[in-house]
Amino acid sequence: MAEKKVSLVKTVLFTICSILVLDSLAPAPAYFGVQSITMWVILTIVFFIPYGLLTAELGSTYPNDGGITYWSKLAFGEHVGIQVGWFYWTSCAFWMPSVFITFSYWLSYKFFPNAPAAVMALLAAAMCWLICWIGIKGIELSVTITAIASLAKMAILIIFGILGFVYIAKYGSASDFSWQSLKITSLSDMSSGIAVIAYNLLGFELIGSIGSKIKNPNKTIPKMTLLAGTVITLLYLFGTFGILAALSQVDALDGFYFALEELCRVFGGGQDAVLGVLVIISCLTLVSNMIAWTLGSNEALIAADLDKRSAFLAHRSKKHGTADNLYIVMGILSTIMIVLNFAFGSDDANAIFWDIASFSYVVFLIPYLVEFSAAIRLRYKDKETVRVYSVPGGTAGMWVCGILCLICVGASIYFLFADDIAAGNMFAFWVKLIGTILCFLSGEILYRSGKARTVKQA
Repeated sequence: MAEKKVSLVKTVLFTICSILVLDSLAPAPAYFGVQSITMWVILTIVFFIPYGLLTAELGSTYPNDGGITYWSKLAFGEHVGIQVGWFYWTSCAFWMPSVFITFSYWLSYKFFPNAPAAVMALLAAAMCWLICWIGIKGIELSVTITAIASLAKMAILIIFGILGFVYIAKYGSASDFSWQSLKITSLSDMSSGIAVIAYNLLGFELIGSIGSKIKNPNKTIPKMTLLAGTVITLLYLFGTFGILAALSQVDALDGFYFALEELCRVFGGGQDAVLGVLVIISCLTLVSNMIAWTLGSNEALIAADLDKRSAFLAHRSKKHGTADNLYIVMGILSTIMIVLNFAFGSDDANAIFWDIASFSYVVFLIPYLVEFSAAIRLRYKDKETVRVYSVPGGTAGMWVCGILCLICVGASIYFLFADDIAAGNMFAFWVKLIGTILCFLSGEILYRSGKARTVKQA
C-alpha cells in the first residue's frame, strides 16, 4: 500500500499551527503597547517575508526528512548538522513544560481557581505525556490533529479581533490607537521587541522535517509559504489589536487569558459560558502546537545520523515508525521541570523555573543562524541542483534575505542577554549562558560518540 502523502492544505494548516502561538502572543503588547502593532508590520517586512522566501527555496530544493538539520549538514557537514539537530530538540524539550504550565493556569483561572499545586502539576504533566503518546502513534495522526487545531486557532484570533471592535463600540478602547501611539521614534524602541516578535514568527522550516512525506514538495512548499505567511501575519495583527482594545496594561505571561476574559464582557449574562468555551478551545490549540513542534524537533534530530550515535535515542517504533524513545525522554524531562516548578509553591520557585525555561529561547534561535547561512552557502556549494523555486533576485536576492534574517535573529539573541543585564537579573543571564554552553558540550559528546562508534565498527 502506497504511503499517504501530506497535501498542500495540510501543510498550510500545519505551518499555521506551528507558527501561530497563543501563549506567547501577549509579551509584545505587554512590553511595547500599541507600538507592538507597528513592530509586527516592520518585522513582517524585514524578517518574516525574507525568512519565508529563503525557507521556501531550501524546502522545495531539498525536500528531505530532517529539514533544518539536513540543510545545515549539507552546507557545513555532519558536525554542524548534529549540533543544529541537538539544539533544536533541546529547545523543544525545555519549552514543552512551560506551555503546559500555561495550559494548567488558563484552565484553573476559569474552572478551578483554588486548585492545589499538585493538581496543576498533574494536569501539566499528563498533557506532556498525551503529546508523547500522540507523537508515537504516527505522523499522519499528528498532522491531522494540527490541521484541525489550526482552524481553531484562526477562529480564536478572528473572534479576538471582532470582539475588540465590539468592545470599543460598547465600552471604549483601553488603549490609544492614534498615530502618535503607533509611531516608533527610534531604533531603541524596537530593541527588545525584535526578540519577542521574531520568536513568534519562526517555524516555516518545521514542515521540512517530514519533507519526503509531502505531496509534490517542490511546488507545495513555496505555495504553503505564501498562503500560511499571509494568514499568520494578519491573524497576529488582529489578535494583538484585540488584546490592546481590552487591556491598557498587559500581563506578559497570561495576558491572552485576561484579555479574553475582559472581551467576553460584551456578552453580558452569557459571559461565563462563552469564556468557558473559548478557554477550552484556546487550551486545545496549545496541545496542537506542541504536537507540531515535538514531531518536527524529533525528526530533525533523527536526521542528524542519530543512529550512528545512540541506538536508544534513534530507535523507531516498529508499529508506527516514529521516534518513540525521543518522545519518552522528552516526556521525562518535561515532567521533571514541571515538578520542580510546583514542588516548592513559592513565587521565587516559579521565577526560577521561568528563568531556566528562558534559556530554551536562546537555544531555539541559534539553529536559525546556521539555516540562514546554509541557504547562502548552498547557492555556491551546490549550483548543479535545479531549484524549482528560487528567492527572487538570484544570488543577490538570497544574500539580502539571508543578511536580514541573520541580523534579526542575531539581534534577538543579543537582547535576550542584554535585557537580563539591564534588569539586574544576573541569575537569568547566567542560566542562559551556562545552559547554552552545556547544550553545546552535550552536542559535542553526542557527535564524538558517533565518531567513536564508526571507528570501532571499522
